[in-house]
Amino acid sequence: MWIPPETKDPVLLHHPTRKGVGYFGAVNIRDGSFIFRREEERFNAQSLWEFLIQLESTSVREGRKVMAITDNAKYHHAILHRDWRNCVASRLELTFLPPYSPDLNPIERVWKLTRRLCLHNRYFSDMKILIDIVENKFESWSDPNDILRRLCAI
Repeated sequence: MWIPPETKDPVLLHHPTRKGVGYFGAVNIRDGSFIFRREEERFNAQSLWEFLIQLESTSVREGRKVMAITDNAKYHHAILHRDWRNCVASRLELTFLPPYSPDLNPIERVWKLTRRLCLHNRYFSDMKILIDIVENKFESWSDPNDILRRLCAI
């Protein structure tokens, strides 16, 4: 902060704010299609549950089981949605990675690619602009695509 010599009171030239937005996401490893959900508040058991419901309703097909790879965040094991997870276990299963192993989670590659393609070395004067750019990229990945299929291949 710069204080002009003629005054004793500080002059605030710029007040930086640090706003953020987060996303839940999942990639169908068979075809590369992407499902996402914006989370503007905090990631917690309730917001994860809402994403899991979306994932289950859009991904599960007759006779197929979806396995979602996830880390060991506390809200992934929450009591809040444990009964629901048990009810849908024949259609949707969470597979937990070992603690402290984010490099094993394929979705981390998607987040890195998103930052590189949409965010690196760019200034966003408004959060809405950032959201629009990121979600346009996510929408382009919502149909089957080779980019995410190859990126997340095991």
